[in-house]
Amino acid sequence: MSFDRIKEKLNILADAAKYDVSCSSSGSNRTNKNKGLGDASASGICHTYTEDGRCVSLLKILLTNHCIFDCAYCVTRKSNDIKRAAFKVQEVVDLTINFYRRNYIEGLFLSSGIFKNADYTMERLVAVAKKLRLEENFNGYIHLKSIPGASDELMREAGLYADRLSVNIEIPTEKGLKLLAPDKNRADFIKPMLKVKNEIIQYKSEKKIIKSTPKYAPAGQSTQMIIGASGENDMQIMYTSNHFYKHFNLKRVYYSGYVPISYDSRLPQIGSAVPMLRENRLYQTDWLLRFYGFNIEEILNATHQNLDLDIDPKLSWALRNLHEFPVDVNTADKRMLARVPGLGMRSVHKILNARRFNKLNWEHLKKIGVALNRAQYFIVCASNRFERRDLTPEHIKGLILQNSKSKYTSMLSNQMSLFN
Repeated sequence: MSFDRIKEKLNILADAAKYDVSCSSSGSNRTNKNKGLGDASASGICHTYTEDGRCVSLLKILLTNHCIFDCAYCVTRKSNDIKRAAFKVQEVVDLTINFYRRNYIEGLFLSSGIFKNADYTMERLVAVAKKLRLEENFNGYIHLKSIPGASDELMREAGLYADRLSVNIEIPTEKGLKLLAPDKNRADFIKPMLKVKNEIIQYKSEKKIIKSTPKYAPAGQSTQMIIGASGENDMQIMYTSNHFYKHFNLKRVYYSGYVPISYDSRLPQIGSAVPMLRENRLYQTDWLLRFYGFNIEEILNATHQNLDLDIDPKLSWALRNLHEFPVDVNTADKRMLARVPGLGMRSVHKILNARRFNKLNWEHLKKIGVALNRAQYFIVCASNRFERRDLTPEHIKGLILQNSKSKYTSMLSNQMSLFN
């Protein structure tokens, strides 16, 4: 195979992989052993920046963009007139090792269109990971996209060589999936996810007894949903996420705004891409569910089925529940402090530690890093400097939005002054 042909395949299959956003920090700590190549640290593998500014990257490609399915929302669907390509197993192995040695990447994210059938495709994905681990002694991060409908045996083997596994459920509701991908069955997505969940639990329990038990998918599993292709509201989307977090122990759910790629009467029209802000609000809600102690019913319910685009979901909840406020930062428990707009979990922990030694006032909170432009309307402390309790939710919202715009305008002015 000529270098030019490999390069052409790489261009085609790397471009096709950009629609899959289910990659993030690895959460894995696979260490180098026996003088192997690379390792996977918990700091993560992705095309992103860490807190200290370090950029980490991975080779993100499809094994092939051939597919037997004709999903309306997918760029690789069989009826789409695009250039097709497929890697051989050894070609992906060689690319990964060569890119790693040149310090281009820190790991591999490998997905694929489905060709022939699920097991045929999954077998080749597993073969790539197996060759990297056993033949190349590669200890870097590997994320495999599991194929819906793959056998339990292949899913079990995949988790022994990959750090993270993921199955995209693609559309939030079964009704939406049937509309846009009638050849697919929701049960085929659930089966491998359930297998991975059970294997992770089993291997962890065995490792407590037998220390030599190998790690199984140490970075867990994740999934992705396409947002805006089938008309679900935010409540339907987040209730689906909540279900998978609760019943499948997922590490992450990713939300990918639908990008119109061709005309289809079942899909939103070209030019009606999902706003990035909607994705952002869904991720913020996801964060509140996983780390801030919120229940999904508090944020989205029959009377509030869509997230506000102009304010974040925590502020939206607070304005709808002003009877819960003000919160006294010197006496409130962790749960209520976490619900105050302007208080992140780091600030909550700092407040809980600091108030053991002193009654906190506004100056203390400012030094801790509390966003007082938001929090001042929802808290009291050892000072009444900002306290005012005669404001309506609409008035508070207006003041916060006005303040946010002023800060944004000020930031732009400061940036422009650098060039004048």
